[in-house]
Amino acid sequence: MKNKICLITGANAGIGFQTAKSLAAKGFKVILVCRTKEKALMAIEKIQADQAKADLDYAIADLSSQADIRTLAKNILSRYPVLDVLINNAGSWYSDMQLTADGIERQWAINHLAPFLLSHLLLPLLSKAKDPRIITVSSDSHFHGKIHFKDVNLTNNYHGLRAYAQSKLANVLFTKAFERLKPIKKIAIYAVQPGLVKTDIGLKHTFSFHGLMWKLRRLTGKTPAQGAATSIFLASDKGVKGISGKYWDKCKPKSSSKKANSIPDADRLWTLSCEQCGIANYFGNIA
Repeated sequence: MKNKICLITGANAGIGFQTAKSLAAKGFKVILVCRTKEKALMAIEKIQADQAKADLDYAIADLSSQADIRTLAKNILSRYPVLDVLINNAGSWYSDMQLTADGIERQWAINHLAPFLLSHLLLPLLSKAKDPRIITVSSDSHFHGKIHFKDVNLTNNYHGLRAYAQSKLANVLFTKAFERLKPIKKIAIYAVQPGLVKTDIGLKHTFSFHGLMWKLRRLTGKTPAQGAATSIFLASDKGVKGISGKYWDKCKPKSSSKKANSIPDADRLWTLSCEQCGIANYFGNIA
């Protein structure tokens, strides 16, 4: 994996950190995308404490902000000639209804629109790689999801779990639509189920009761390293080249929900996402 470059969002903790650490050990140059410089430097220091020669870089972005995502992409485009792997790992959970500066419900913005927009913006670099891969961390929560097309913000019907499941269904629909619409065959895209992982996602931005339930639920969960295994596998294994547009769990493709296989819903979501991100032609930036 020498000379391969991988960008990972949400890379300073949990699954993202373990993914970054493992891919660095495999010889990747890893770009850690974090919310603050302090978090990024702390993560890099931890990795280099075990791997002194790890080739690491970082970039800063608040993935709830489309302006920040565009600035992030512009930064990466100016500094790198190619990108081999993009791992859309960052995810969020909010108990209560919160809108971003763009007027979008925060889970929808961070969990779905951020991967959708960042993948689009980095297509010029991905298209230059020999074996480019896009990996988006979804969840089996998507089996309980429904896209509320008339109100994806869930303005009048908000619940944290409903918003989360909707965003994770959107990850799988995006993956399948990208595969069907992509003009360059070599770009592979994967959606990943990490499993129930012992992270702090359910403790942040949450009501006390929800936080308690998450503490109890995660007791039976995987370690972050175990949760990262499929992302690491898809980023580095030569055998998965070309096996694109599928939903993966435990390093194997698995069936996604019936709703995730709806072509009309995938097309409708694609159109809506382009509108929300101000994208006129999703693949138009590939030379």
